[in-house]
Amino acid sequence: MSFFKNRNRSDVIFPSIDENVHYFNDALHNTDDLKTRTIHFNGIPGVIIYLETMVNSEELQRSILIPLTQANIGQKIDDIVTSAQFAKSSNMNIAVTALLKGNSILFLENGTEIYILNTLQSHSRSPEEPENEKVVRGSHEGFVGHLNINLNLVRMRIQNRHLKIEYFELGWETNTRVAIVYMEEIANPTLVDELKKRINSISSDMIFSPGYIEEFIEDRPISPFQQILYTERPDRVEAHLMEGRVAIFSEGTSDVSIMPVSFFAFFQSPDDFNIRFYAGSMFRLLRFFSFWGAITLPSIYIAIISFHFELIPNDVITVVKSSIENIPFPPFIEALIMAVTIELIREAGIRLPSPIGQTIGIVGGLIIGESVVNAGLVSNVMVIVIALTAIMSFTIPSYEMSNTARLLSLPIMIAAATLGFVGIIFCLMIIIIHLCKLESLGTPYLAPFAPLKVPNLKDSIVRFPIWMLNKRPKNIKPQKLVKQRRSREWDKNEK
Repeated sequence: MSFFKNRNRSDVIFPSIDENVHYFNDALHNTDDLKTRTIHFNGIPGVIIYLETMVNSEELQRSILIPLTQANIGQKIDDIVTSAQFAKSSNMNIAVTALLKGNSILFLENGTEIYILNTLQSHSRSPEEPENEKVVRGSHEGFVGHLNINLNLVRMRIQNRHLKIEYFELGWETNTRVAIVYMEEIANPTLVDELKKRINSISSDMIFSPGYIEEFIEDRPISPFQQILYTERPDRVEAHLMEGRVAIFSEGTSDVSIMPVSFFAFFQSPDDFNIRFYAGSMFRLLRFFSFWGAITLPSIYIAIISFHFELIPNDVITVVKSSIENIPFPPFIEALIMAVTIELIREAGIRLPSPIGQTIGIVGGLIIGESVVNAGLVSNVMVIVIALTAIMSFTIPSYEMSNTARLLSLPIMIAAATLGFVGIIFCLMIIIIHLCKLESLGTPYLAPFAPLKVPNLKDSIVRFPIWMLNKRPKNIKPQKLVKQRRSREWDKNEK
């Protein structure tokens, strides 16, 4: 087993079982998925210790527990255990590393050796990535609906003794298992304690989805802006944990909640870090622009047609005038009709089976759109504007933030139909003021812009090269701010 090599630390096994168990608990920061099983072998008490999120319980039972209980007096453990990979060590530090790799540890009272047995969990699951978080490059794994498998996927990526898991049971009747996961030496203890306090305060007879937990623990549940980031990707959870955030897992769902987050986290995608930073920055800017475009584009069109017709260039004014002159409705009603139609088509496409959903999209996009224009109910320019708005909303990586964009566009359209550009500016001012006041788990939602943290701008609306991202975000106050020293030391031209 290769992980035994190059280990120089001399953490010698203790003679007492209790001291050994205490050592493992301290080394793994009393994580809740660390389990112990007391046994007796040849009249000598012993303990099997393992991480339940990493081991295969059936393999543990078959290759270790049953052979030990059926062993005859005088037999040796080496001749009894049927584990495919079997090793011994007297170094406790090696044992902790083996534990993190999915092995089970067996030791006896007054023993001088630790038995390391391979019981790594191998679960059969589809490697398909989440439908709503697809990437071009990188990992294509996604979480499933089983809590232990999801935690296993995270532990396989972060094989670190400081990764801590704490379990909760929520719901009087459902008794739903919930786990929070964080890095003990990176995450801010104040934030972790605050999150645990909010989770423990949940008083409900049923918790069956992350949406239930979200509305109990978020800072401003009435705000239209999402304050918790959802993801189904293990690599994304890994990245946020290593920055000092906390992940919330729930039994029966593949969605993982991440707190605290900023407004800009909803426009980031794993693809940003899998491609060249020039392209990653350009696509991130495009998503950010699309968000504000989805909110304001219909309103700008309404304001121009209703109040500021003089802003249309002379070469275009004839086209626009001929498009709207026979329309019986004002621009706001046109936009409202088309926005509702788009939402109906979108909702129908989601609820119906995939083949039928695609048909609905074709029918809605081509037949209904063309028929509405030919009937003279909506201008063709308005169809273009609403279609472009819908495309912009679909480019936002976060489904929740995409919903927010569509939701906010309606009051801004009303303001534009009432006051023109003045109404649009007034609404945008209210939104920005609200964003400045909003918090996620007590941390600024608009960081690193409000309050301004210049070093953190390297990974906000643009992405700097990875070797320049030396520090974690300051707004969540991690215990370890520096995450990498100067990289590319080999390149003398950069010195």
